[in-house]
Amino acid sequence: MNSLKGKKAAYYTLGCKLNFAETSTIGKQMAAAGVETVAGGEVADICIVNTCSVTEVADSKCRQAISRMARRHPGALMVVTGCYAQLRPERVAALSAVDLVIGAEQKGDIPRYVAEALGRRSQATAPAPGGQRPSAHEHITVRTPDIRSFVPSCACGERTRYFLKVQDGCDYYCTYCTIPFARGRSRNGTIASLVEQAQEAARQGGKEIVLTGVNIGDFGKTTGEKFIDLLRALDRVEGIQRYRISSIEPNLLTEEVIGFCSESRAFMPHFHIPLQSGSDEVLRLMHRRYDTAFFAEKIAQVRRHIPDAFIGVDVIVGMRGETEELFAQSRTFMEALPVSQYHVFSYSERPGTKALEIPGAVPPEEKHERSRQILELSDKKLRTHYNIYIGQTRPVLLEKPPTAPQKGRRVMHGFTDNYIRVSLTPDPSLGTGEMSNTIIPVRLGEWNEAGDALRGSLLPAPPQENA
Repeated sequence: MNSLKGKKAAYYTLGCKLNFAETSTIGKQMAAAGVETVAGGEVADICIVNTCSVTEVADSKCRQAISRMARRHPGALMVVTGCYAQLRPERVAALSAVDLVIGAEQKGDIPRYVAEALGRRSQATAPAPGGQRPSAHEHITVRTPDIRSFVPSCACGERTRYFLKVQDGCDYYCTYCTIPFARGRSRNGTIASLVEQAQEAARQGGKEIVLTGVNIGDFGKTTGEKFIDLLRALDRVEGIQRYRISSIEPNLLTEEVIGFCSESRAFMPHFHIPLQSGSDEVLRLMHRRYDTAFFAEKIAQVRRHIPDAFIGVDVIVGMRGETEELFAQSRTFMEALPVSQYHVFSYSERPGTKALEIPGAVPPEEKHERSRQILELSDKKLRTHYNIYIGQTRPVLLEKPPTAPQKGRRVMHGFTDNYIRVSLTPDPSLGTGEMSNTIIPVRLGEWNEAGDALRGSLLPAPPQENA
């Protein structure tokens, strides 16, 4: 890979936390091959775009991102990977700026494919005997429909917390979803390998790890191990003070897992559980594996074991077959759930999904109105959760400070154990670098001006005893 040494690369990620983790890993692989990350104002030799394809809007954002990267880094080798590249390689390859399309199975070997592409480009631009230089632009797709490999990933990139991929792929085939086609069947790393990655994160100074995956509660399909045993093993890793479990299916979030998290050393009171609809009829159309009664009991289990937990919930509005009456039922169910926040997505028709066979498409303007209503409900839920803890003292992991002061003062942000965002002015006697990536007790005050965090205040230092 000598053709990579001394090159500069720019990276862009769209979509989920899993994508961000994988992009960070790609960046580490490229760095190991001698590639530097481009600095501000520099023009990259290589652009790598890791795409999402969960909705048509996501596809559009991917195309826009590729165009922006091409304008910002003219002449760079444009490499596109991720779900959009796997699902619609012909559309990606047809974009004039794109040189290399890499599928999900080949994502772990990107440096080699990039080196080969740069080698071909170098040969193509060599002067011909007549002195003419042929075009160096090519459209190469490296992709297979069968996705079997599990590519490890544990990275933080420019973030404070690490993202550890414990599982990939999905066997559920919900009618609206293309993820099984974009990422393949459920598979995972071994507990031993994941513990080793967590230990390395601790050696690098990491304090918090988010467990990521597509269907992480399905962990163990390829190794015969259990998700609860993974949690127990990770909880014993010295140096890691916090773990968070990213989205986990309600039918896979067992009471054993909830109980363990309530008593563990490092697993935070924080769950993200997809509901998708509060209507049993719509859940049936979606081919979800539970009903609203089951989901309500799952939330009740969390509240019984961990009363102060932050519970985020995914919801899809405007699914085919979701009549006004069914949406009203869904909204009523969601209003009664004691959760902390709703993440709202408008249903997007995806080629190849079973949902296209369901009659009763919802008009775009109605999807927008339904989304607005649930977002409004979510805001009320979130403010209720935050308001409960005003005046309390909670541990906060402080993140990297902003690059520029806000209104003349530097403000730091972080999250409490139960995922309340906090803003505070750092201790003037300490540099912000000294406070970054530290967990300290913070007294929670009222909402900040932006309305996106509670103001925090540092506790006074304890009095020093006379010698």
